[in-house]
Amino acid sequence: MPPTGPLVTSYDVIILGAGGAGLMAAATAGQRGRSVLVLDHATRLGEKIRISGGGRCNFTNIHTTPANFLSANEHFCKSALRGYTPQDFVALVEKHGIAWHEKTLGQLFCDGSATQIVDLLLAECAAAGAVVQGSTRITAVAHGPDGFTVATDRGEYRCRSLVVATGGLSIPKIGATGLGYDIARQFGLNVVEPRPGLVPLTFDPGFIGRLKDLAGVSAEAEVSCGKTRFTEALLFTHRGLSGPAILQISSYWKEGEAIVIDLAPGVDVRDLLKAARRDHAKQEVLTVLARLVPRRLAETIAGLADVSGRMADQSDARLWAVASRVKEWRVVPQGTEGYRTAEVTLGGVDTGALSSKTMEARGVPGLYFIGEVVDVTGHLGGFNFQWAWSSGHAAGRHA
Repeated sequence: MPPTGPLVTSYDVIILGAGGAGLMAAATAGQRGRSVLVLDHATRLGEKIRISGGGRCNFTNIHTTPANFLSANEHFCKSALRGYTPQDFVALVEKHGIAWHEKTLGQLFCDGSATQIVDLLLAECAAAGAVVQGSTRITAVAHGPDGFTVATDRGEYRCRSLVVATGGLSIPKIGATGLGYDIARQFGLNVVEPRPGLVPLTFDPGFIGRLKDLAGVSAEAEVSCGKTRFTEALLFTHRGLSGPAILQISSYWKEGEAIVIDLAPGVDVRDLLKAARRDHAKQEVLTVLARLVPRRLAETIAGLADVSGRMADQSDARLWAVASRVKEWRVVPQGTEGYRTAEVTLGGVDTGALSSKTMEARGVPGLYFIGEVVDVTGHLGGFNFQWAWSSGHAAGRHA
């Protein structure tokens, strides 16, 4: 992608990464009269935005609070989120005439294409005079008395302020790299060990073998790991478990830990089974179970609990075994599908080294880190985009 403005080599601000956070920072800094250059190795910019939300971009969540984010410092995100809210971004969306709608749990999506959000950000950059340059590979970053020098395969660029918005390691097929972590370490900043987040969980062949007939089956479930729990859809796959509830809990799960699945949230399954035995004694166990969960799943549960036949023939112990499989199905994942399908990267640049108000590195004046490269990770549902807008805006106001 060619530059969108006149080619010069010295700027007030250079931003590495033309994703959501980087473009927001560029537009905000440009609106302050700063000369801004955005550099990205990709030819097609904003690709993570384009593929999000099934191509409609879940661009924010109206219920955003600090509780929707994971970080070693749970308070770090508060200032940026206060400084640029979901309502602020909705106002920007409406300014550009983009129609949107709310889905479940406060998630906002474009009525049309996610490309509209990319176009919005590029238009804001252009209006602010920010130059956006793709197809540019960063080869080195240096810091001296006069600021920063960014070496690329298209020449060197200089700036007073450098903003790192290079994202994390998730979805390498669209160009994800660890460049931002390398730059942080170069300047002496700690990096909280990255790992895949919002990612499907995988299981050992034995587990998969027992569930081989369930691939494609979805059910509402409450999934918990420790004290954290989410109630959303769960999806069985050929490799394990996915769906919103699983993606959410994956950010809290650690290797070797169990997750507990309740396939009938809010239902006292023991009482229901006892009542069915009393009032519908001739009904098959499978028929009763199929009222709670999809039939294929009911068949699997009955098989795992080794229960079959009429309700009248079931002892309390057998009914409790079924109820336990429905309400407290404890499983230990083997792992995750990794960065290949992870929606985000957990961990990142340690927030202890950054100002929560400006995103500037405390020990390196003029160096900023924003978006996914920072150790702030949102829940599923538009929260990570809101962090991109909020952190990008914070840096753009000060860089």
